[in-house]
Amino acid sequence: MKKQLNPIFLLIFLFLTACSSGEIYTKSDFSDITNSHKRVAILPFNVSYDPKSISREFTIETAKKSEKEESVIFQQNIYAQFLKRQNQGKYTVEFQDVDDTNAILKRNGISYDNISSYTKAEIANKLGVDAVISGSIRRSKPMSTTGAVVMTLFFGFGGNTNRIDINMTLHNGTDGKLLWKYDNDRGAGLGSSAEAIAKSLMNNISKNFPYMKKV
Repeated sequence: MKKQLNPIFLLIFLFLTACSSGEIYTKSDFSDITNSHKRVAILPFNVSYDPKSISREFTIETAKKSEKEESVIFQQNIYAQFLKRQNQGKYTVEFQDVDDTNAILKRNGISYDNISSYTKAEIANKLGVDAVISGSIRRSKPMSTTGAVVMTLFFGFGGNTNRIDINMTLHNGTDGKLLWKYDNDRGAGLGSSAEAIAKSLMNNISKNFPYMKKV
């Protein structure tokens, strides 16, 4: 007897599909502006939690520490995904090693707490790159991988459980102008680890990332 697809699972599948793609903006003259670009840096991501969704035991100090830890974890995982595709010859540019990026930022007095005080052009100049990738991730729950907390990975669809809002931008190094932007409200139950989110993010943008080589 042929089994029928449960309508609830169908609705969940459609929900996931709708939430996964996100919105992408690419500057109309991107190719003209970036035809000489060779190297791109990935900055630590800005991570924040919804204060209404975390437990009372999770103090402000613990949250700040966890956000800083996650910012580098996301940066490293997104770099790993870009590097994987770079090694496959899919991009026209190379990506600066994030350890080098962070060392140069630290040497120039730029930290997670004050990086927003610098323009993208200033940061790119100090890093010696043609463009910089930055981003923000707003989560309703911190990750367990930071060691600051222990949490369950949720897969439900009720309320604000494990909600993730992602923003990723690419700015030109010479003048700091926005070249490309990706926004996605992923909702709940779509993965909680930095590696899972990075892989999903790259899968979503891989065909639309503007430095892709033309086949």
